[in-house]
Amino acid sequence: MGTRAKDGKTETLTVDRVILAMGIVGNVENIGLEQAGVKVDRTHVVVNEWGETGVPGLWAIGDLAGPPWLAHKAMHEGVIVAERIKGVKGVHPLDTSKVPGCTYCWPQVASVGMTEAKAKASGRKIKVGKFPFIGNGKAIALGEPEGLIKTVFDAATGELLGAHMVGAEVTELIQGYVIAQNLETTEDSLSSTIFPHPTLSEMMHEAVLAADNKTLHM
Repeated sequence: MGTRAKDGKTETLTVDRVILAMGIVGNVENIGLEQAGVKVDRTHVVVNEWGETGVPGLWAIGDLAGPPWLAHKAMHEGVIVAERIKGVKGVHPLDTSKVPGCTYCWPQVASVGMTEAKAKASGRKIKVGKFPFIGNGKAIALGEPEGLIKTVFDAATGELLGAHMVGAEVTELIQGYVIAQNLETTEDSLSSTIFPHPTLSEMMHEAVLAADNKTLHM
C-alpha cells in the first residue's frame, strides 16, 4: 500500500488489513429537489434546526440532511419534525453539538461536545480531566484495563464542554455526559454526584475530579 506524506514523499507499507472510511453522500439525484426549489449542498439537503427545507411542506431528516450521520440523530430529527408539523408547543430544536458519537469497534470509542483543541480554539480558558481504565476495579475484573476517559470544562463557568472515552462499554457510559450537558450540569455538580461502586461509571466521576487534581483512586 502506497501512502503520500505532506512533504510529497511516497512511503510503502505492508499490512494485513486496511480500514477505509469514505463518509457518505445523499441520494438527491432525480427526485425533483431543484425544481421544487430545495437547496442542496454537497449532496445534502440544506435544512434549519427544525428540519425545514425552506420550501413550505417539505422537510428533511437523517443522512440526507447532513452530519452527524448517526441513527439516533436521525430518529431525534424525526420526532422534532413530526411534533413541529403537529404544532406541539415547546419543541426543542436540534443541537448537533449535543449528539453523542459512538464507534462500535474494539475498544469502543464515544464522545460528545467539543474536543480539547476546539475548546481552546474558541478562546475559552479550559480545564481537562483524565482517568485511565487501569485505575478502575470493575474494568480490571472484566479483563478490560485499557482505556481512558477525558473531560473538558470551561474554567470560568464550570460548563461541561466535551467528554471523550475509549474503552469497554463507553458507548453506554457516554449518555451520562450527554444528560449532564443537556441539563447544563456544572463541574461542581458532577463532582458532588454519588456514583455507584463497583462500576465502570466511577471513572466518569474520577475524570471530572481530575480536572481539579482531586482524583481519588490513583
